[in-house]
Amino acid sequence: MSYRWRYQDASGRDVTGPDLVFDDQTDAEDWLGINWAGLLESGVEQVTLLHTDAEVYGPMSLRPAEPR
Repeated sequence: MSYRWRYQDASGRDVTGPDLVFDDQTDAEDWLGINWAGLLESGVEQVTLLHTDAEVYGPMSLRPAEPR
């Protein structure tokens, strides 16, 4: 069982990001929680969590939510 992130730009095109594999979903989500700002600065606009090759959820924007 492995989890990894798919990185995409604002148009939904895949972009290069850290090629990391996590043993469980919690580890993957914890890593993203720590590193999302750096990913955004490097050009990643959205991510999708993959379990092996199946999508768990996403795409999810890395931009902070707009105030209402």
